[in-house]
Amino acid sequence: MKVILLAGGFGTRLAEYTESIPKPMVTIGGRPIIWHIMNTYAKYGHKDFYVALGYKASVIKEYFLNYHSLNADFSVNLTTGLVETFNSEDKDWRVSLVDTGLNSMTGGRVKRLQEFIGNEPFLLTYGDGVANVNINKLLEFHNSHGKMVTVTAVHPSARFGELALEDNTVVSFKEKPQTGQGWINGGYFVVQPEFFELIEGDDTVLEQEPLEAVARMGELQAYLHEGYWQCMDTKRDRDHLEELWVSGNAPWKV
Repeated sequence: MKVILLAGGFGTRLAEYTESIPKPMVTIGGRPIIWHIMNTYAKYGHKDFYVALGYKASVIKEYFLNYHSLNADFSVNLTTGLVETFNSEDKDWRVSLVDTGLNSMTGGRVKRLQEFIGNEPFLLTYGDGVANVNINKLLEFHNSHGKMVTVTAVHPSARFGELALEDNTVVSFKEKPQTGQGWINGGYFVVQPEFFELIEGDDTVLEQEPLEAVARMGELQAYLHEGYWQCMDTKRDRDHLEELWVSGNAPWKV
């Protein structure tokens, strides 16, 4: 199944990095976060990616254009110019990089990829959130209900430490855990092709008119993911993800 990755936003809340690179190229463990997301899909056999580009599109294009050499050792014969690579990391992914406009909104970016997706269901997510979502189970759920769109619902991480109290006694202390209360949009959508018709154009925000319309129609179902999920909105988020990766305890690691 084809996978759309939204990777065109300005990432203003992560300005420490995004003045020079787009948000999906901010690294965790030396790899762009978009690579981590793609790895999750690839684990379940979904390796046909369509990356919706906008802000600093050339940076993402250059990364994938040079992926083989960036992830291999090589020798260069300076007389002939012949390059011999070895110890390469080969990925059997197909990555289509499509400029969907500098100022397009999330819905507009999806709409611009309609010609590439065709009349078939597709997977869709953001280029800034990692999770250990079981994509196979997500698809099974989507196919079981027959609705137009499935969104993965997740518990957000607490911004501060969470205390469980009995009277004034602290019976549990968790430093910035995922909360057990409430659900939010975690991305990792499964979408039927008729959804394209609900998107008017470049100015359409995915999370507003089209998804609100699908909800009113009773065509939006939530796949409840109790596992790990974390978006990367701030430098604090990025540093937290980096710490998990370096420690060897990254829950999303394939």
